[in-house]
Order: sequence, then C-alpha cells, then structure tokens
Amino acid sequence: MALRVGILGAGYMGTTHATLLARDERVKVTTVADTDAARAEVLAPKVGAKAVASLEALLDAGIEALFVTTPNTTHRAPVLAALEAGVHVFSEKPMATSLADARRILEAASRGRGLYQVGHNRRFAPAYKAAKARIADGSLRVTSAHIKMNRGELRQPPWVGDRAVTGGFLYESTIHLLDMARWLLGEVAWVQVAGGAHVYREPDDFSMLLGFASGVHAAFTSCAHSTWLFPFERVELFGAHAALVTEEMDGALVEEAAGHSPVPDPGGLL
Repeated sequence: MALRVGILGAGYMGTTHATLLARDERVKVTTVADTDAARAEVLAPKVGAKAVASLEALLDAGIEALFVTTPNTTHRAPVLAALEAGVHVFSEKPMATSLADARRILEAASRGRGLYQVGHNRRFAPAYKAAKARIADGSLRVTSAHIKMNRGELRQPPWVGDRAVTGGFLYESTIHLLDMARWLLGEVAWVQVAGGAHVYREPDDFSMLLGFASGVHAAFTSCAHSTWLFPFERVELFGAHAALVTEEMDGALVEEAAGHSPVPDPGGLL
C-alpha cells in the first residue's frame, strides 16, 4: 500500500518534491498546504492531492510522512509537530537556523516513532559517493582538503538575500558542502572563520579553517558575489602523493604518483 505523504510548502522545492513523488508508485501525495492558499490550490491537483489550509489539517488528514519545504527559518515548528504526532519527516535543509532549535529536533527525532531526514542531497551524488568509497576502503588517506562554493548573486530569487527567510547566506547552498566536509572527513573539532559583508547587507564572503577529530584540516571558502564560475562547487582531497578532485556533483578525478584516472563511478554517471 502506498505511503501517504503530505507537502507543507508549495513553492519551488515543494513543487519539485511533489512532482517527483507523484511518479513513484510506492508513495501517494494526498495533501498539500501552504500559507499562500492559492499556491496549494495550484499544486495539489497537479499531483492528485487535496489542498488544505494548515499544518494541523495536514496532520489530521491521515498522512504517514510529511515533506517540510517551507523557508529555512520556519522548519522547527512543523518538524516538531509532525514528529510528536508520530509522522515520518523529510525536511529540506537546513535542519534549523539555530543550535537550540536543531537540538530540539534531534531530541524529538530520537524519542519519536517517525523517521527524520534532512535533505542533504550531496551525499547521494556520484562524485561524493565515489570519494566516500575511496576514503572508506583506504585507497585515499586524506591529510588535508580544500572546499569551495561560489555563488553569483543574492538577488535572484529576491528572498535569497533576506536573512529573515534564509537565516543567512551559509544556510543556503553552502550548507550542503559544510555537511559534505563532515560526511567525508568526520567530526569537526575546531573552527576558525573570517568573513564580512562586502556587497550585500548580510555577511556574504567567508573563509574558514576546519580541524577534524581525525587530524585532517581543511580550508573552506564560500562567496555570495563571485559569479557562477564553473565549477562553482568543488572538493579537493589531498593524501600521500595522491589527490581526488570533484567537478560539481557528477565528475571526479584522481591524481596519483603513477598518473591520473577517473574515479570509478558506482552509478555509471562519471
């Protein structure tokens, strides 16, 4: 029997998730809600669902899983409500925009019946899965790394430059590579950060030095006004006479003392 799914937030990401879920026979999108009722009413019939007016109505509709695709700063309340109701939750990143809220969600997920997942989609990308496999099997013993993500602007769409919506620039795309750094290299032991507001009102340019419990250290840079120079997302992992370099999410190259070669791709995409 198909899993009954509700969508909270009928904007761009809500529409993306709902459309993809509607193609999956294992699930059934039954209900859509948004603070803008018109958005919910537009999306719902496209995926064979019913539009409702609130989160409470979503939970009362008998859903088994909830996709939270609302703005960054609004994730805590619906996630907690769904977990307390015993509903599975997929939350778009970030988990929360404060440490206190993240801890509350972690506690609720730990004691609740429902499963909880954050949308850190880079963990499923071929390039990073291949890098993770190399680290896990010992063929690449990382000693240091360089990680960068540049963005062209904080103007399109307009809300990406509004901290009340995003929580700040680092909670946007950059958080994917912050998650990736920890996923690949382990727990972070210490952080040093320099940043400033150079073009926009909010801090928009960061340089970080990350130290990991494993002894690995990494330089991490992210700028919000540096154009869309390709690759705007890149991870470089350095080892003993070897390096692995990713190009966006789908390609990677390994350079070793004897030469270089593409990383074997578990998904057949590299």
